[in-house]
Amino acid sequence: MYIGKADGFRLDRQSEYGSPEQNATVREVVEAVRLEGDEALLRYTAEFDKVSLTPEQLRVTEEEIQGAYARVEPEFLTALRQAAANITAFHEKQKRGSWMDVAPDGTMLGMAIRPLRRVGLYVPGGKAAYPSSVLMNVLPAKVAGVPEIAMVTPPATGGREGIDPYILVAAAEAGVTEMYRVGGAQAVAALAYGTASIPAVDKICGPGNIFVALAKRAVYGAVDIDSIAGPSEIVVLADDSADPRYVAADMLSQAEHDEMASAVLVTPSQALASAVQAELERQVAALPRVDIARSSLERHGAILIVDSLHEGLDVVNKLAPEHLEVMTDEPMELLGRIETAGAIFIGPYSSEPVGDYFAGPNHILPTNGTARFSSPLNVDDFLKKSSLIRYSKQALLRDAAGIATLARHEGLEGHARAVEIRLEGRETK
Repeated sequence: MYIGKADGFRLDRQSEYGSPEQNATVREVVEAVRLEGDEALLRYTAEFDKVSLTPEQLRVTEEEIQGAYARVEPEFLTALRQAAANITAFHEKQKRGSWMDVAPDGTMLGMAIRPLRRVGLYVPGGKAAYPSSVLMNVLPAKVAGVPEIAMVTPPATGGREGIDPYILVAAAEAGVTEMYRVGGAQAVAALAYGTASIPAVDKICGPGNIFVALAKRAVYGAVDIDSIAGPSEIVVLADDSADPRYVAADMLSQAEHDEMASAVLVTPSQALASAVQAELERQVAALPRVDIARSSLERHGAILIVDSLHEGLDVVNKLAPEHLEVMTDEPMELLGRIETAGAIFIGPYSSEPVGDYFAGPNHILPTNGTARFSSPLNVDDFLKKSSLIRYSKQALLRDAAGIATLARHEGLEGHARAVEIRLEGRETK
């Protein structure tokens, strides 16, 4: 862990672009599924997941979904439904409708806003299952009005046969309309290009391993994708008023994700820095994922000492963190100077997991400094917009000369004549 002045620290985590061998494998899989459909999809499922399926077995049945409900605890279902209600309520406030503006001369300009027709969600089935991410991906799409949402997930979760029941229940509660037991690059390709069993989608969302990330990159253009997510990260901006136990616990909440995760404290207080360092050592030893968390802190963790909170804000804006916690005496006074962060948690009781699971804002956030130019997943990500243009005769007569001048300046005579032909005899049809 780096401990020292902020100007001596650089958070340098290279984006994962995969090895040449991984890229070659993904290209092969994606192209095979594009050309062969179900045949390739099932072949790669048998090869990579060691599960043999027929096309009829790809789709999860209603009986399996109901069976999953019987396997989850009532308290989980209650918490899941409350979280879903909070997430839905938050995203409902993001909705926008189509609009039109009619000028006195009869010209009408506007924007038609419509939901995507069909969205695909990838849910990983590796070391752990994350039903909260199912809610975060699906519910904004439902609020946007997407009528069809298809989920793909590997036929085995965490090395155990079958799909995790908590994932199936979360998908059903969120409103997923189709669920398929297929994962990896082959599942991404199926969503992008379609097969006899899995119709193609317009957009693919959801995290996955390097093969999934490379496949999403490979199919982008045929479909839209959400993003290529990087490792998780948190920055805590704190002063002497902060409780070092809270700061350390929140840093560890990200460090336990994986070895590439980053947890950073920015503070003008040497006393707080020393106390947090001691708390990190004490608390990390008690975590079940101690080895992962300790490796994350050693490789990408930092305690940065600044001269003032204003300097700390400059550091925060430079880091552009996925999660930013502000634990200062007067956090609202600093809010106006925070320019780049995926999600901002204000005050000592706004721990990052509150946003991960329950509060309502989306936990799918820009990583690796991309908060400089991108935003959390939101309702707009599932909408498409069409411009509306209805020019009146009066407006065309008024503007035609200017339009033709600009067209000819760009060497596009046909554009100019397409307008001027409507001026012949000063009449339009």
